[in-house]
Amino acid sequence: MRIHRDPDRELPETDPYHRQLYIGLGAFVETMVLATSAFGFDTEVKSLPDGDDGPIAEAVFVPGGTSDPLSDQILKRHSNKEPYTEQRLSEAEMSVLENYATLISDESLVARIRDLTKRAFEIEMRTPQTLKESVDLMRIGKAEINANPDGIELRDPMLETLRLAGLLDNETLMNVDHPGTQSHMRGYFAMLEATPQYAVITTATNTRSDQLDAGRRLMRFYLKTTEMGLGVHPVSQALQEYPEMADEYALAHELLAPTGHTVQMLLRLGYGPEPIATPRWPLETRILNEA
Repeated sequence: MRIHRDPDRELPETDPYHRQLYIGLGAFVETMVLATSAFGFDTEVKSLPDGDDGPIAEAVFVPGGTSDPLSDQILKRHSNKEPYTEQRLSEAEMSVLENYATLISDESLVARIRDLTKRAFEIEMRTPQTLKESVDLMRIGKAEINANPDGIELRDPMLETLRLAGLLDNETLMNVDHPGTQSHMRGYFAMLEATPQYAVITTATNTRSDQLDAGRRLMRFYLKTTEMGLGVHPVSQALQEYPEMADEYALAHELLAPTGHTVQMLLRLGYGPEPIATPRWPLETRILNEA
């Protein structure tokens, strides 16, 4: 099987160099490897078999593999985008997770990162071209979320009521001072504030292979935290590479990575309510059969 990226899913404003896209593809590759192990296959993966401009990976499935325990968590894993409690991870939990990512627990550093994530979110919301990319992907309420199970799901009752009443179209959502948008922003700020710890994934260089590998590490981290009953939520606005975010991008790298390294992912980490199970596209909608 050859895995290709879909150019129609690019986000040229918020992800101009496709770095986040490749991280997502790497997460898919690791999910595939783990899933096929549950069916008794080893998966031989060759990243970028034709270089950076070809398929992102080629996979060959070989009978005789052993199931990876993390495969049991695939269908249970969901981002937990709710406020977390003040409870911190135990030393034993941190010891386990440090095999997957760098954990940040120092209270002063956590506070600085909280402020960084809030500023970065507001910048993304107040930059028209990046806001439009988000608005075009917003799914407000159950019907929209189920009809298009991707993008940015918004379950805010006020937004859904306004949408159903015909009072909240995409043009209105572009108005950051609209009461509905302000409600969404207040809720998001409160969620960002309720974060006791963070996890970071960095790489020494920033090649396409690095980005794919970061995605694979991300998925294993996600599945391990699911197994442990922990909440995880990516908050990577400060890592986006467009001019308006330059100061926050620089500060994120100053705070989170050794000099010269690239921060690939920043994630909230903690204990929260059971995450909402979000819908997924059926697999058959993503398969092309070649002659």
